[in-house]
Amino acid sequence: MTGQEHRTPRRLPVRMCARCEGVTENPVLVHEHHGATGPGFNVYACGECAVHYPPPTDAFGAGRDATGEATDRHR
Repeated sequence: MTGQEHRTPRRLPVRMCARCEGVTENPVLVHEHHGATGPGFNVYACGECAVHYPPPTDAFGAGRDATGEATDRHR
């Protein structure tokens, strides 16, 4: 070899939108499904469809705003 290794170009992550079923290169995480007896999975949407999903909640039921900060629902 000449000292330079041949590297395959890195593939960008692509996901299917759960709402419109289109493939997007800029997925937005809209839901995390936690599995009780096995691994969970993430649900993604494209940017246009993500606004139609409610804000994600954490395991204890606190909502999250657009910046990811917990919201207080007990006021």
